[in-house]
Amino acid sequence: MSITVVLEQMIIIMILILTGIFLFRKKMLSEDTSRQISGLIVNVTNPALLICSAFDDTPKLSLHELGVGMCVFLLSYTVLILSAYLIPLILRVPKAARYSYRMMTVFGNVGFIGIPLASAVLGSGSLIFVSMSNLIYNILVYTFGISTLKKASLEQHPEGHDSDNSDSGSLFHKLVNAGTVSAALTIIFYLGNFQVPSIISSSLTYAGRTTTFLSMLVLGVSVAQMALKDIFSQPKLYVYTIIRQILLPVGFTLTLGLFIKEQLILNTCALMLAVPAGNMPLMLSKQLNVDESTISRGIILTTILSLATIPVVALFIQ
Repeated sequence: MSITVVLEQMIIIMILILTGIFLFRKKMLSEDTSRQISGLIVNVTNPALLICSAFDDTPKLSLHELGVGMCVFLLSYTVLILSAYLIPLILRVPKAARYSYRMMTVFGNVGFIGIPLASAVLGSGSLIFVSMSNLIYNILVYTFGISTLKKASLEQHPEGHDSDNSDSGSLFHKLVNAGTVSAALTIIFYLGNFQVPSIISSSLTYAGRTTTFLSMLVLGVSVAQMALKDIFSQPKLYVYTIIRQILLPVGFTLTLGLFIKEQLILNTCALMLAVPAGNMPLMLSKQLNVDESTISRGIILTTILSLATIPVVALFIQ
């Protein structure tokens, strides 16, 4: 992984985030517009970017490499879940706030930042592995993620809960979303080596190319709405960022490199582990009426610091 390429991409991301901040402050972008753009990214441009990678003309990977990739990402999420319980203990986070750190640890921004970053730094060939990561991510969001936040909601609002479990029946429908469907289709199209008309592949490519710009605009709007004091006055979040976004991806990937030699898999895994906290925990917290203040600050701070932490991770990866 070229550190120069990573630095260039992070500088580009910084410029695009600043563009989002500028447009929001000039009232050319609003919170409502940002929410609509988020929906566009989640449901259209991110899926398009993933799916069109399956039609790339580059040599296809072997079933062995794909199997290794799936095992690596299953293992990486297992490590993330274990770390989600260990890191709050290391940082002595108050028990009432540990759910926030668990959610931020497991659910990185593998969509808004991870997909365009992997495409730019490692090429479209890495997106088959990003699809695997996103498939596992989306399944965990509606199992581990929902379970974690429901427990936190019960602790915060014990009087507002009863034994009704009607939400459990809609789990399947929640799992079938744009993220899981596009990730699954990418893997299926890739394995099937399907040929599609150029007009379709070109349309997907044009839509996918807008992902990076739109994603960074949305992040810029989020940053613009946070007071600098609220963002930068959380000492535990700085230590958390070092552990989660530098030590964990570097340690995991270097250890894995002792057993696995497929460099594209290792590099993709390193990037997916190095991305900042994602937006999904925040959206779910609002939906389930859970205090999201720590998660909100964590998302913004880890995103800003990722402009430095991701290049640091790249220094340790080939």
